[in-house]
Amino acid sequence: MRGIWITLEGGDGSGKTTQAALLQEWFEAQGRTVVRTREPGGTEVGQLIRDIVLHHRGEIGARAEALLFAADRAHHIASLVRPALERGEVVIQDRYLDSSVAYQGAGRVLGADEVRGLSMWATDGALPDLTVLLDLDPAAARARLDADDKPFDRLEAERADFHIRVREAYLALAAAEPDRFLVLDATLAPGELAARVRERVAALLG
Repeated sequence: MRGIWITLEGGDGSGKTTQAALLQEWFEAQGRTVVRTREPGGTEVGQLIRDIVLHHRGEIGARAEALLFAADRAHHIASLVRPALERGEVVIQDRYLDSSVAYQGAGRVLGADEVRGLSMWATDGALPDLTVLLDLDPAAARARLDADDKPFDRLEAERADFHIRVREAYLALAAAEPDRFLVLDATLAPGELAARVRERVAALLG
């Protein structure tokens, strides 16, 4: 069997972790080997970078932040994602380059084309078979995060206008690449969302 690579995108609190777990269960019930991973932090090196970009207390410039994400991505794809796909495994990944385009390109106002180009260079042009975008209004997302009663990371703590730009960027990305993206209303019940994801994946698998 050929490997398949699925990424999940969306604002913080949109339910990516829940959908990744449900999709993993579905694939494993079919006897497929699944690699669950995330960016940043899917490797040992990536976890070190994750601690810097999300939890470092000092100032990190926007361009430095984008470069750190790209460095994590280059290592992650080369050392984990590509080898898994070559073995015919399923890779389910929480965030990929679309997150950088949305968060650094739009949120940090560095420019979508520039940030996407950086990630494409870092990964030698790697793109997933399917990207599931869980779309959620930033105010609703913030309410979910508040209910979790956990400390916010550096990106979660940004102001409302930052998260509005992030959402708009995500929707623009999906509109530009409809064959790669599946956009879902993240306010739907988890089971309903999971069913829609499975339907699209089944069609992809043929």
